[in-house]
This record gives sequence, C-alpha cells and structure tokens, in this order.
Amino acid sequence: MIRKTALAALAAACLAAPAVANDSVASMGAGGLVLQRTDGIVMRSEDLFISAAEIRVRYAFLNRTAADISTIVAFPLPDIVGGGEGDVALSDPADLRFTTTVAGVPVATEVEQKAMKDGVDHTALLRGLGVPLSPYADTVRHVLSALPRDRIDRLISLGLIEDRGYADSLETYVDFAPLWTLKTTHYWTQVFPAGRELDVDHRYVPATGGSAGSAFGDPELMESEWFNETATTYCADDAFADAARRKRDRGEYLTETWIDYVLTTGANWAEPIGDFRVVVDKGDPANLVSFCGEGVRRISPTRFEMRRRNFTPDHDLAVLILTGAPLD
Repeated sequence: MIRKTALAALAAACLAAPAVANDSVASMGAGGLVLQRTDGIVMRSEDLFISAAEIRVRYAFLNRTAADISTIVAFPLPDIVGGGEGDVALSDPADLRFTTTVAGVPVATEVEQKAMKDGVDHTALLRGLGVPLSPYADTVRHVLSALPRDRIDRLISLGLIEDRGYADSLETYVDFAPLWTLKTTHYWTQVFPAGRELDVDHRYVPATGGSAGSAFGDPELMESEWFNETATTYCADDAFADAARRKRDRGEYLTETWIDYVLTTGANWAEPIGDFRVVVDKGDPANLVSFCGEGVRRISPTRFEMRRRNFTPDHDLAVLILTGAPLD
C-alpha cells in the first residue's frame, strides 16, 4: 500500500486530465487489443519524469528466456468518459504528441480506439452511424442530433446517449449527450532478443487538467465534498493546506493543474519492477505540489524523487500542482 505523502510545488490550469500509462504486454484478440501478463520478460527498471510541460519515461526490459520473444507492446492512454459537463484538455487521446524509441531508434506506433459502455464494445455501431468515437469531439452532438429518430432510440436504449433536450415557449432545444467511454491504446510489435536487455523510451507533452480556482486555503470551501475528494486523490495533508492558506493571505489567486499517470499496468510483467524511480517537477520553486508517495525526498528546488525496489504498483499516480498569482 502506498503511504500518503504531501509535498509543496505549481503550474498552469486547463480542464480535465487524461492519464498516461506504463507499458504492458498485449495480444491482438478477436475483439481488438487485449492486455495480458508475460512470464518471459521482466522490467528491470523504470525511470519516470513528470511535469506539466513534459513526461519522459525510460524502461529497461530483459528477455530472460533462451529464445527471442516477439509480442505486441501496448501503451494505454487515458479513458475519456462521456456524460461530463465542460471542456476537456484533449478530447481525443490519439492526438497526444507521443514519441517512442527502442534502443535509441524511433518506432512508429499504431493506435486502437474503442467506444465502450458497461463492458460492451460499441465501436462498430458508432462508426457505422458516422458518430465520432470521442464523446467530446467538436462535432459529436451535432452528428447525434442529425440521426434518424429510430437510430436515436436505439442509442438511448443501449445507454449510449441521454436526451438532454428541452422545449419552452420560444424554441425546442435538441441535445443528446454521449455516455460511452473512449479507450485509446498506442501499440507496436516488438522483438525482445533472448537473454538481452532492451531500452524503451517514451516522451510526450501531457494533456494536463485543472481548475481556474481552488478550495485549498479557502476556509469556506475546505469542508466541502469537492475539497475532501481532491485532498484524498492527491494525498494533500494539513501542511499543504496551510501553505495554500498562506498564499491566499499574501493576496494570491490559486489555480490547480492535474497530471495523471497510470502505473498499475506495470504489474503485467513477469516480476515486480526491479528499480523504480519517479521524479516530479513542480515547475517553479513558489508552486505547491501534492501526490501520494512513499519515501519522497526533495532533490532540487522544484523536483521531488521517489525510489522503490522490486515494486509492484497497485495505485496510479495523480499529481496536483497549485499555482498562485497576484490578484489584479
């Protein structure tokens, strides 16, 4: 179990945060990409750097068998869950700027996307109707509202959309809200040479989320359900809240930036991660940062490091960066 630790750090705000993920072995099943465990390949190390500007991760894999292993390697991107209100930082994770190198050589990845609802794959149905797979695509509500009524009724019966339209004395407003979840995975076929170690590097600009305001340090909001949920998600302790309050007392306006990273798929290799290291960079010495970790230490004015040996992740990593700016 990861122990809760809060630390101080910051960045800028957006809205809604897709996560990124550890590599995981996969096979191409009849229904598409399927993640699975492997007994032949171990993850010797993972070196992860997280900031609002960039995420970098380097893996060292070892094929411990006497034969080459050719397999699909998958890198799941965040789920985009329909039904929410407001904007998202990146409506389609396939647009994430994402580069991969293997042993220093660039590798082209393919992308698989599925539209899921209650464990059922509805990708073919939506594509057949010409509906964008992302529930937050710019045109998705327009396309849905233009469908024939029998198609609309079918999508409603499947729980894929919800009728949020209304009529008043002046007009009738048509609106169908997407409720499905978009699942996106980068993948490629990789040969792991027998008895050899292989380095895999990923680099991308994260689609950070956030809010144009914060409950931290605000006495009127710190007993709210929103505050409690946020504090739990990011393991924000009293010291973090006190630091936020001091920023408010100095006349600063606080905004939040959220960065998520999926660690749990790192448990899909043959053994625990031999040497795990993560560095979180808050971006500016004046910023505040909070995340759940164990044995976290400051290594620079903006960076915090956590290291683990023989690590089996059972929680994903969520980072909160709190930014303060003077009020006009």
